[in-house]
Amino acid sequence: MTKLTYIAHDGTRFEVEAENGSTVMENAIRNAVPGIEAECGGACACATCHVYVDDAWTALVGEPEAMEEDMLDFAYEVQPNSRLSCQIKVRDELDGLVVTVPERQG
Repeated sequence: MTKLTYIAHDGTRFEVEAENGSTVMENAIRNAVPGIEAECGGACACATCHVYVDDAWTALVGEPEAMEEDMLDFAYEVQPNSRLSCQIKVRDELDGLVVTVPERQG
């Protein structure tokens, strides 16, 4: 299992154990992390699972693909470390990943 940490907008931390192959969004929903709405269910068709990847993890998580970049246009307060959590696959290398949930979703 891979450990993920979600930081809610109010600073509350949610530490979860995630199965490899699942997504950061799926684990947020399973663990009732506030602020992750995931209206499209992970199809990269909305921007309601937007997160900020901690700077220490951005290189390992990688850059968004073109379709994700297009959807990020609809996200609230996009930053260089913005990603849609439905597009981040959990894997061993991401053990300890920290993401922050924005104040609101797009």
